[in-house]
Amino acid sequence: MTQNSPNRLVVFDCDGTLVDSQHAIVEAMKTAFRHHALAEPPAEATRRTVGLPLGEAVGRLLPAGAQDKLDGVVAQYKEAAYILRQQPEHEEPLYPGVVQVLQSLLSKGYYLGVATGKSRRGLQATLERHALHDHFITLKTADDGPGKPNPDILQDAMAETGAVPETTLMIGDTTFDIVMAVRARAQAIGVAWGYHAPEELTAAGAVHVAGTFTDLPAVIAGLWGEAS
Repeated sequence: MTQNSPNRLVVFDCDGTLVDSQHAIVEAMKTAFRHHALAEPPAEATRRTVGLPLGEAVGRLLPAGAQDKLDGVVAQYKEAAYILRQQPEHEEPLYPGVVQVLQSLLSKGYYLGVATGKSRRGLQATLERHALHDHFITLKTADDGPGKPNPDILQDAMAETGAVPETTLMIGDTTFDIVMAVRARAQAIGVAWGYHAPEELTAAGAVHVAGTFTDLPAVIAGLWGEAS
């Protein structure tokens, strides 16, 4: 990169990409539905909504005729998720290789960011739990604008970091991540270990689907024509 060239920015989704948080998400959703005397949504159905704005996710899961309970279920989900995070036994493990890969990408001079459907409070708790906060120069959450697949938060991350679509990569596990990147005119890399199937990610516009986190440096280098 020359002195005046745009910065290279790699933006990660959080849930299902950096951390395996499905247990907490599913349990919080079940708790919220039970609180309002609604049948618990199947775990797979809940996982399919991860990454969407919470209100939209709950709306998709509510049964017909129960949309009037949307706001209450959303509020109860937030409370349940917060309570779960405070439990000593709470687990939200990083996927294998995350720390090493982030450090490798930083050593190449890339800027790193997060664009997530989590609240800022939820994202901060995750980053603090895993001592990852210092790895990222920009953090975009559900509190910062329209949720995925709207491209606004990704475009805002580019503007903050001096990147442009051609020097930005979005890495995520759902079609919501991929479509957001496509709409922002950035390239998207899917990951095979999250909540949507690889073939769905490819169909949504992913230029590659990584099989493991440790595959990412070589994939990124290949896309940008650099040595891995």
